[in-house]
Amino acid sequence: MGHPFPIREIARQAGLSEATVDRVLNGRGGVRESTQREVRQAIADLDRQRTQVRLVGRTFMIDIVMQTPDRFSTAIRGALEAELPSLHPAVVRSRFHFRETGPVQELTRTLDRIGRRGSQGVILKAPDVPEVTAAVARLAEAGIPVVTLVTDLPATARLAYVGIDNRAAGATAAYLMGQWLGDRPGNVLTSLSSGFFRNEEEREMGFRSAMRTRYPERALVEIAEGQGLDATQYDLVRAALERDPDIRAVYSIGGGNNATLRAFEDLGRECAVFVAHDLDHDNTRLLRAHRLSAVLHHDLRQDMREACHIVMRANGALPPAGPTLPSSIQVVTPYNLPSQAAS
Repeated sequence: MGHPFPIREIARQAGLSEATVDRVLNGRGGVRESTQREVRQAIADLDRQRTQVRLVGRTFMIDIVMQTPDRFSTAIRGALEAELPSLHPAVVRSRFHFRETGPVQELTRTLDRIGRRGSQGVILKAPDVPEVTAAVARLAEAGIPVVTLVTDLPATARLAYVGIDNRAAGATAAYLMGQWLGDRPGNVLTSLSSGFFRNEEEREMGFRSAMRTRYPERALVEIAEGQGLDATQYDLVRAALERDPDIRAVYSIGGGNNATLRAFEDLGRECAVFVAHDLDHDNTRLLRAHRLSAVLHHDLRQDMREACHIVMRANGALPPAGPTLPSSIQVVTPYNLPSQAAS
């Protein structure tokens, strides 16, 4: 039972004699299980209190850098701000650097400015390209920990990844798609915002692999580079529908779902099954209106809390922890929408 606390301090915390605590810690026997639990609880309480003392008065400046549509960056901002009270007694201040699209050089310039100015940590959602890899390396050399969010950069010097297992999410979408389409004919449109985001690539790979294994007769039609923006997404979807009259379902990996549905409507086409990602404002509204079949979601508040904790650990303010586990994948339908979902 490893711990840094003297027997006298544990005994005082547990309300037991030092002799009893000594017997428990050294496994000498003759101590009731309930007393052993009291000693373990006392050690846990002391450890938590020590952490709280370390955090009192600490301010962590964290930079949130994301290339993503406004609807998702808004959801991220809301998730972080909702979690700030849970991070007390530490104070977390955040600087947001959001952009929907643009040349990668602008993104790397932002990261380099953070490196020059200083930061306790960077939470990053960025394309997996060599320029970003080099910028993350420069941040690491400057002693600034980087946590990737939603989409990973595994070949970089990032400290940890927080988010779902994207291959598993894609396979889950394939399972739902196959079950709901059943024996009905029709091809499936897969839509990525960009081929440079690893999370989207992994979702597409998981989806395609599962569909080929379980439903090999079902043709998949891919579009990409809509950036998740309605203006560009509409043209891509409409062109795909005009080329292929058999498309009747959508797996939306990268967003722009209002535009996708509008393209179906304008051509008088039915979208029989539509699986999307993330309970942002648009998808929540579409799900409530039964225009989406399901949304694969993960708890953004939990993700932001975990990302902040990783930054705190990197700065020596929290005790070490084990490896970060993937976030749980939630299948949300019109009938189990969380009460706190954006309206």
